[in-house]
Amino acid sequence: MKKIAILVADLYDDNELYYPYYRLLEEGYQVDLIGAIANTSYKSKHGLPAMTTHAAKDVSARDYDGLVIPGGFSPDYMRRSSDIVSFTKDMDTLQKPMAAICHGAWLMASACDLKNKNMTCFFSIKDDIIHAGANYIDEAVVVDGHLVTSRTPKDLPVFVKTFISVLEK
Repeated sequence: MKKIAILVADLYDDNELYYPYYRLLEEGYQVDLIGAIANTSYKSKHGLPAMTTHAAKDVSARDYDGLVIPGGFSPDYMRRSSDIVSFTKDMDTLQKPMAAICHGAWLMASACDLKNKNMTCFFSIKDDIIHAGANYIDEAVVVDGHLVTSRTPKDLPVFVKTFISVLEK
């Protein structure tokens, strides 16, 4: 069974965490919620709790087949955790499928080699990914190698469908 990590921190976007979570479960993947601290409840931007199953310091990128980075303001908190940044960097180094939606690209800008990668994100952080070396493309979903990125919750259907297709390759 393939294992997927979904990162979580306070102020995550509810839809951008739970839509991929349940779709990946439906497809038969094991899905773990990874945060800075294990067995901790993080609140979404609307107050919905998400309980982590693992701490980033206690997991290895080698044990996961893919990574989802939800948006909201949470990626700014995620990149303040050296353990989450290290885990994300390791996933990138191993070329594991990685999906970021909306503000999720903030974490990629801090942890991944984005030089000459084609990406999209929420328009207000496009300068962040450009400064990290990426080429910003305003499309619903952009795939460049192992990276899958989308702009907003309205892109969730194509985002998750595309990520699953990348996982299956």
